[in-house]
Amino acid sequence: MRTPKAPQNSSNGVTVCISLIIFTFAFLLNTYCPTAVVKTAVISAGLALPQATVQTFSQAARSVKSEPKAQEKSDMEISDSTEITKKSQETAKKGDRAPQDILEMAKKYKADFSAASHDGKILEKTYGVANATSTFGNITVRNTTPSHSINIESSLSGELVFSPEDISKPTVLIFHTHTTESYEMLDEGWFTNSYSTRSNDPDRNMVRVGTAICEELEKSGIGYIHDTDIHDAQYTGAYDRSREKIDKILQENPTIQIVLDVHRDAIHNSETTRTKPVTTINGRKAAQIMIITGCEDGKVKSFPSWEKNLTFALKLQQKAETMYPSLMRPILFSARKYNMDVVPCSVLLEVGSDSNTLEEAEYSGHLIGRAISEFVKENK
Repeated sequence: MRTPKAPQNSSNGVTVCISLIIFTFAFLLNTYCPTAVVKTAVISAGLALPQATVQTFSQAARSVKSEPKAQEKSDMEISDSTEITKKSQETAKKGDRAPQDILEMAKKYKADFSAASHDGKILEKTYGVANATSTFGNITVRNTTPSHSINIESSLSGELVFSPEDISKPTVLIFHTHTTESYEMLDEGWFTNSYSTRSNDPDRNMVRVGTAICEELEKSGIGYIHDTDIHDAQYTGAYDRSREKIDKILQENPTIQIVLDVHRDAIHNSETTRTKPVTTINGRKAAQIMIITGCEDGKVKSFPSWEKNLTFALKLQQKAETMYPSLMRPILFSARKYNMDVVPCSVLLEVGSDSNTLEEAEYSGHLIGRAISEFVKENK
């Protein structure tokens, strides 16, 4: 059955035209006016449209108007994101990129020693399990004591003498018995005897590494004292001179509970071959670090807290290796004291060797500084 056509109303065309005119008028109004004004304008034009129709007109106008706003917001977000990225690059963690002054020093060194003789080669080595006598989890130890065996698991669960009341007060002491120890400037696989890896310049010697550690402590709100005195102007007697200074500092600052003597190693295989302990952390070369902890054994006397020092060394090694795998060489457990008897949480840190670059050592200073900071916060 065919549905009959509805009779055409001659006024429909007029109504449609009027509606289009009103819609255009409403759109222009809505660009600058709220919905209520649009509705009033439509009614005052002589055509009382149904509420749904008014809403449709208003919504359509709003959607057209909102498109450039959305685009504007998107551009602003991209701009903000770009600015944030730029700022984050400008204020990136100090220690996660090579300091500009070290890059300048390396550049000057390259110019000054461009014609220097290559007196030997520098080998790279990453120390680990193969160089240890004992392992447990991610902890490795090289035991060189004459008469002590070591059970890492048992010693790890030993007494940790660390209970700071307020870590914002001086909690960590950093010092350098061999302050003038320093590093190579270039990572080119060779050394020249005309360049000395000893320096009185605090920007180049062990003070620079200690400063990197302290910067990380400061970021974590941990109080510290950094003794930058040169104790090895004469090599003989350096430990006696540093001990005198340590005792004075500890007497004046009884809140100190961790004492770290920060050095660098020297691994000379022969007159023409040296080794640098190195690893890669987050895409950058880092000097491997060796903790030295001692004990009473043979001629080494008056070190009653050595087992507690060992526990501290193991826990610090565990934290550093958990945060930065391969950063640490095996702990050297040896019959030595090296002023580590001053407090139960005292060890000696060897940051790289004389064949590592200053950049590698400074970077490792930041890494171990972060590990020490986490250790303090977790055990306070």
